[in-house]
Amino acid sequence: MTISKNTPWQWMAFPVLSILFVVLYSAFGADKWSLTSPAAIAVDVVMIVIMMGTVFAAVYHAELIAVRVGEPFGTIVLTLAVTIIEVALIASLMLMPDSNAALARDTVFAVVMIVCNGLVGICVLLGGLRYREQEFKTAGTAVYLTVLGTLAVLTLVLPNYTQATPGPFFSTAQLVFVSVVTVVLYAVFLFIQTIKHTDYFTQSKPSSKPKVFVPGARLVAISSIFLLLSLVSVVLIAKKFAVVLEAGLAAAGAPAAAAGVIVAMIVLAPEGISAVRAAQRDVLQKSLNLALGSSLATIGLTIPAVAVTSVVIGKGLVLGLAPRDTMLLALTLFISLVTFGTGRTNTLYGFVHLVVFATFLFFTFTP
Repeated sequence: MTISKNTPWQWMAFPVLSILFVVLYSAFGADKWSLTSPAAIAVDVVMIVIMMGTVFAAVYHAELIAVRVGEPFGTIVLTLAVTIIEVALIASLMLMPDSNAALARDTVFAVVMIVCNGLVGICVLLGGLRYREQEFKTAGTAVYLTVLGTLAVLTLVLPNYTQATPGPFFSTAQLVFVSVVTVVLYAVFLFIQTIKHTDYFTQSKPSSKPKVFVPGARLVAISSIFLLLSLVSVVLIAKKFAVVLEAGLAAAGAPAAAAGVIVAMIVLAPEGISAVRAAQRDVLQKSLNLALGSSLATIGLTIPAVAVTSVVIGKGLVLGLAPRDTMLLALTLFISLVTFGTGRTNTLYGFVHLVVFATFLFFTFTP
């Protein structure tokens, strides 16, 4: 998102509207209305619009604070804000009666597929159509893919091959161990990205983009308040959204994995739009930083947070992917290595990624 000298009114209005909506929703007992009544449907539409606006507002305020505090704390602030939103949505759905035990796995896998195929595909394709070829640092993408591949296999593939518990599960001890090592690995990645080797993740050639506006203390104070308000309101509204989402998917006859795709799209929307805009400005390196960084944060922080939630509430956590999805993950990692192995991209690479993404979506809704 573009940081402006004056905070846009909508990024202050949505958090306030979200809190007001939660209060009025409870005051009028809207949770007891029939989900198929016209009034309930209208309220649900308003809720979704307000929630999405609040998610965008949270990301805007987090990015403003990130610009002010600099690295590595800026990246940490933005990452934590997005992770809190994602965990709130997943935890709310996990707490629903008869909820899908594989929701966390489906969401994380959807994030990887949306980012590494859908978002990367769109960025590379649009950039290629406009500029023919775009450049980026192979050293940076190699770091991303090395960490991403390791985290994905440890959390989404390894559970299928353990012996402590049957099926695609980790035992409690295994879940704790994997959660710890993923957090540690992600922390080391942040150290490399923000302190030790920042040059790996900068644009290969000078960009025409103007210098970034650095907000003052007053703007940071305002954004800190509205960021906190945004995160609190998303957490509060997530439970109500979970009821609507579950009922909607059941009415549509959609597969359980569709919930993970929807949650992933909600969380990725703000950074995804920023990534596409960067590619259109011929700043592909920033697009890759935003896109691949989102997928790493999802696995490195969301899985441990959801693991803690599952242990606390005593609910099993399905993590192992089905054979079909394991093959799609392997294909994604393979074509990503090829795409980002030369330091230059073109439209063909983008189209290949979009084909894999379309395949993922088709087989998710038509298993």
